[in-house]
Amino acid sequence: MPDGRPRSSGVLSADALAVSLGGRPVLDGLAFRVRPGERIALVGPNGAGKTTLLRAVAGLIPYAGRLELWGREVREWPARARAKEMALVRQQAELAVDFTAAEIVALGRSPHLGWTERLGADDRARVDAALGAVDLGALAGRPVTQLSGGEQQRVALAQALAQDAPLLLLDEPTAHLDVRHQLDLLDRLDALARSGKTVVAALHDLDRAARFADRLWVLAEGALVADGPPADVLTPALLRRAFGVEAEVEAAGDGLRVRYLGVSPLARD
Repeated sequence: MPDGRPRSSGVLSADALAVSLGGRPVLDGLAFRVRPGERIALVGPNGAGKTTLLRAVAGLIPYAGRLELWGREVREWPARARAKEMALVRQQAELAVDFTAAEIVALGRSPHLGWTERLGADDRARVDAALGAVDLGALAGRPVTQLSGGEQQRVALAQALAQDAPLLLLDEPTAHLDVRHQLDLLDRLDALARSGKTVVAALHDLDRAARFADRLWVLAEGALVADGPPADVLTPALLRRAFGVEAEVEAAGDGLRVRYLGVSPLARD
């Protein structure tokens, strides 16, 4: 089992996965399997459980049912070993400390270092490459508290890239980015997937999700109501059921375009 990863099991799998927060069910009955190199876009209305699912996969909250990383229950992975296998980028980058951008990104190398080990030449090269990948090389020495929200989000993304985990989990990674950096990020995630990385990203924009993903996961009311190629999943009936909107879906270039017609009468109070 090279690197402790039983490849035949897939990167990530779940069966009857359920999560409750504060005694309230948030996710229930989820089942899926993710293969190496796949690009999964997680979509759904607000409150559907997208962030909760990513946090459960990352091992940050308790869950019931089966949830396995490389064939081993997520809850059984030691935190340090798990951090070598997956990196999570939260929707709101929590960068209130007075570290420089480079110092924050360098924290992504922590799982690969001993407790007293310092960054080596290879670690520093990975930090520089990660900063360059998100167009922040010129701001490497600036305190993150002096950066804009979009720049801080790119620092968090760079930290995940420096972590060099085979599985990337991203919670609305484009939310605070301008259009140029949104498109650049999705292109970079596509390149990472083609190089063998696996990406699961919660995305708000359905058009961009369809352009980016091999598969769409649609969450609604805590259930996985659709899982498949974007062209199969994004249908007027699905949009009505999951999002409560009437819409048309048409092919557009290398993806799909959703044209919203209005709120579905079935969704009105």
